[in-house]
Amino acid sequence: MKRTFDHLMSSILYRIRKAILQRDMETFLLISAGAILGANLRYLIGGWAADQFGSSFPYGNLIINLSGSLILGFFMTLAVDRFLLDPRLRVLVAIGFLGSYTTFSSYTFESVSLIMNDQWLAGLFNLFGSAFMGGLAVVAGIILARAI
Repeated sequence: MKRTFDHLMSSILYRIRKAILQRDMETFLLISAGAILGANLRYLIGGWAADQFGSSFPYGNLIINLSGSLILGFFMTLAVDRFLLDPRLRVLVAIGFLGSYTTFSSYTFESVSLIMNDQWLAGLFNLFGSAFMGGLAVVAGIILARAI
């Protein structure tokens, strides 16, 4: 079992190194710069929300998820439909910044995009399936961690 796990990890690391070397370094730096900003803003908003509203409910996450969804919908519409912004800006904002700020925004944007493109079943499956199966995955993670 350990040998299989070691082989799997070695294979994953090899693929990551290969992808980094084959990709444009500028793209990775743009993603990284955006991610630094998004992660720090997430941290600041989470702390602010806990100070303002208490920690009995995850208000910070709610604010982050809703604002991230709003920003992604707004930005991608401007970037693709209205102004055809430089793809590097899309990488910086949509993947880097919003990717670390919240993955919820990507999930909701992709689900709604499928629905708006008349792919109702796929959109609804992604929307509700991700939430339900994500909940099951959290429960499985808790059970596995408690078993150790």
